[in-house]
Amino acid sequence: MLTINSLLLKQGHLSESRTMAMAFKMATTGMWVDDECKNSFMEMKWKKVHRFIVFKIDEKSRLVTVDKVGGPGEGYQELAASLPTDDCRYAVYDFDFVSVDNCRKSKIFFIAWSPVASRIRAKILYATSKAGLRRVLDGIHYELQATDPTEMGFDVITDRAK
Repeated sequence: MLTINSLLLKQGHLSESRTMAMAFKMATTGMWVDDECKNSFMEMKWKKVHRFIVFKIDEKSRLVTVDKVGGPGEGYQELAASLPTDDCRYAVYDFDFVSVDNCRKSKIFFIAWSPVASRIRAKILYATSKAGLRRVLDGIHYELQATDPTEMGFDVITDRAK
């Protein structure tokens, strides 16, 4: 059976990665995940070239895009500072630590940031689109939902990872 996506792919109008991203369309909200989101996440996960990635939803284009990328030298404070106080965002953070067994480990956290001052429409949009983005970002270990900085403090991350 020939689908529209397979036809477009065959004719060269779509890349295979774009087709994969389209397969993960978030049915409940009609949102799409941009290819750059998955590509940046894979670079963070496997190549360790990013410490964190912040994602935002562009309501006009109905697309989840990369808002900010933190380099390998940046830390958790830079991630927290990059989240707006009046709008929602998603973020992933690669947390490196030494375990009780004295082994170096890395855990990836997914943070759903929904501050109290953000619009109700944005809160609903981000809440209903979260599962679709999580499906695209394969390899997340823990999830945090935060409405203020104290709910996602570095101590919270450390406690969850150990």
